[in-house]
Order: sequence, then structure tokens, then C-alpha cells
Amino acid sequence: MLRGSLVALVTPMHPDGTVDFESLAGLVDFHVESGTRAIISVGTTGESATLTVDEQIEVIAKTVEYVSGRIPVIAGTGANSTAEALELTERAARYDIHACLQVVPYYNKPTQHGLVAHFSHIAERVDVPQILYNVPGRTSLDMVNDTVVRLSEVPNIVGIKDATSDIPRVADLKTRCGSDFAVYSGNDDTALELMKAGGDGCISVTANVTPALMSEMCSAALDGDLARAEELNDRLNPLHDALFLESNPIPSKWALRAMGRIRDGIRLPMTWLSEEFHDPVRRAMKIAGAA
Repeated sequence: MLRGSLVALVTPMHPDGTVDFESLAGLVDFHVESGTRAIISVGTTGESATLTVDEQIEVIAKTVEYVSGRIPVIAGTGANSTAEALELTERAARYDIHACLQVVPYYNKPTQHGLVAHFSHIAERVDVPQILYNVPGRTSLDMVNDTVVRLSEVPNIVGIKDATSDIPRVADLKTRCGSDFAVYSGNDDTALELMKAGGDGCISVTANVTPALMSEMCSAALDGDLARAEELNDRLNPLHDALFLESNPIPSKWALRAMGRIRDGIRLPMTWLSEEFHDPVRRAMKIAGAA
């Protein structure tokens, strides 16, 4: 089981919106050197919704290539079409990935029974561990705990990224799904509380900008050094907030550009960070030691 800070990596782009693989290689090295435990390639933060299927697979393949076995790579292969999610998962599985991240199908709002059928269909056909991703704020559909418990019985489904910020609910999952079922926070601002409740770490947006500090905070929390974890999280909290002043990954890409790590490329309908938020993001970066 992976534990600690796992980065939901941005997909760097040139100003014309094409993928910037040179910057991607640099980001991979940045995370390996900073103690990030794993890279999630082409999740929400990686702009999966606006990349083509071929582009998603190319980014995953290049990420695996650049990592070169140093840390695990988790491929974002979810979709609101079961057939598309299966295709992405099958193609990603040709590379040396550790697991796949499967988001709850968005927009079409299936039933809970439909969720069980969707995730089971993929897990039973591709021999790669699957991590569920429940993010009601993006999908307009909540995967309830009873559904997650049913899915945890599928041998190939090994964990969940929970972006509900409902800490008692997470504690319930850890109790009912067993210690081998990983529960990761999908929200940086409640990651520490989730780990206090028995969670296993965070699939983090903030780690894009401050990977070493986020990794140290998660490690302290998981080691039971809560005083140290609280101290570090106090430095991270302004950044947790600032990176969501506009829709993710707009602020995180702007921050990485300010750090000189990527170019100012983002793909429509996402746009570059509004000027009114530049100073608040800069201040938060400074507090976290990223500026």
C-alpha cells in the first residue's frame, strides 16, 4: 500500500496548448527529489477532461519513462463512458504503472448499482489495481459508503480517493473495508484530519507547488507526530486555499509558471489565472517556502 503524499500532477503545456514533455520530465525529477511517494498522471489536475484519449496515453507513457522506476506512477483512466474508461485502462496497463485511478462517471449520473457495475466491469477485465475516486463536487454524484464497501470486495479494487471532506465517513470506510483498503484524501485542506482518522495520505494538488513540505507533513501525520504535522500544515493551509481561488488546476499551473518550472500553457475552456488572484497565490507560496 502506498502511503503519504501522492501528487495529482499537472500536465505542462506550451502556450498553444500542446503538451510540453520537456517540462514534464523536469516536474517528474522535482517530485522524485522532493520525496513525493507517487505520481498520478492525467487526473483532474492533469486536465484529463480536455486531452484526447491518445494524448492521455502518451502523457502516461512519458511519465512512466521519465520516472524510470524511481517511484510508482498511477494512471488516471476514468471516464463517464465505461467503454472509454476500459479502453484507457487497457492501454495504460501496457506500461509500467502501479495502479489506475477511476473517477465516478460524471454528468450522466448513474445509480449506485450502475457504479458497482461500471467499476467492477473494468477491474475484472484489466489486471492492474484500481483506486476509486469519489469527487461529488466535480461529478454531481456521490458514491455512498455502502457502494464503496461492495466494491472493496472486488479483488482488484484496492482503495479510494475521497474528496468529500467528510472525516467520519472516511473513518467508517477504514473500519468496514479493512486495513488493506487504502483511503486517500482528495482535498488538501482536510488531508491531515483524514490521516488522524486512519487514512493513508493525500492525492494532492498542493504537492505540485510544495512537494517536500507536503511529503514531510504527511509522513509526520502517519508516524503519529501530530504536533509536527500540525506545524507543517499551518504553513501549507494558505496554499491549500489559494490553489482553489479559481478552478483547479488554474492556480497551481500559474504558481508553477511563477516558479519557472512550466510554461504558461493551459487548455480551453480553462484559462490563465485572473490577475486579482496573483498576489494571494504569491503570498501563500511565500508562507509555504515556494516563492
